[in-house]
Amino acid sequence: MKKTDNPRRKTRLLHVARSVRMTPNMQRVTLGGSDLADFPGEQESAHIKLFLPEAGQSSEEFGRQVQSGSKAITRRTYTVRHHRPDALELDIDFVVHEGGGPACDWALRAGPGDIIGVAGPGPIKAPDRESDWFLFGADMAAIPAAAAALEALPQDAVGHAVFEITSDDDIQPVSAPPGIMIHWLVHEDPHVSSAQQLEFFRTLDWPTGQPGVFVAGESGAVAGLRSYLIKERGLDKRKMYISAYWKIGLIEDQHQIEKNAEAA
Repeated sequence: MKKTDNPRRKTRLLHVARSVRMTPNMQRVTLGGSDLADFPGEQESAHIKLFLPEAGQSSEEFGRQVQSGSKAITRRTYTVRHHRPDALELDIDFVVHEGGGPACDWALRAGPGDIIGVAGPGPIKAPDRESDWFLFGADMAAIPAAAAALEALPQDAVGHAVFEITSDDDIQPVSAPPGIMIHWLVHEDPHVSSAQQLEFFRTLDWPTGQPGVFVAGESGAVAGLRSYLIKERGLDKRKMYISAYWKIGLIEDQHQIEKNAEAA
């Protein structure tokens, strides 16, 4: 694998320690290995790049690809949900459903001992911790990052988190501060953009003071929330974390190209 003195830029070969179905539509894969010895601490909610082996590919062949820096490897962006440095483990949560793509397929077939490449971590995704109150909006793809950011807030934090899930059975434990009210909205078809979070934001009785905002998920839904927060609520976009993680009909590489073009 590539040599680097910066642990954030290192590509690691890790193995699957265990894989469990968290909810009907979310799989948690725990990764481990000695390569995590220098993984930076307290990086929950940071993004990482996963280097995915092909179905049936041998560990030896995949390891050689990773070590050579092959561009042919499929890469996808995910979130550090939990990091246990003493155990040399990372938890990564995957939204799983039929036709979910290469990362979903890998997570569904992954078993103990399987290997995967991991690069990163990137920056922490979090609202301003000095805010007066907090407002979160996330769909299932963004819940791992949002939940990790919530759990890192001060215990006296107050506010609302609006999580959109595919079914009632997708509700999962989140160790948020007691002053954060978590609202679960069901949107059964992820192939159709949803305005439920926007409608919920509009009905909230907004507290006084400056909110710390975290909004992430499907591009169309995020666009509506961004417009509401900036144009109608007058919030400063530089003080919020707002990001489209995916777009209906596009794979990650295509979506990233589109995002880069819009930002140019």
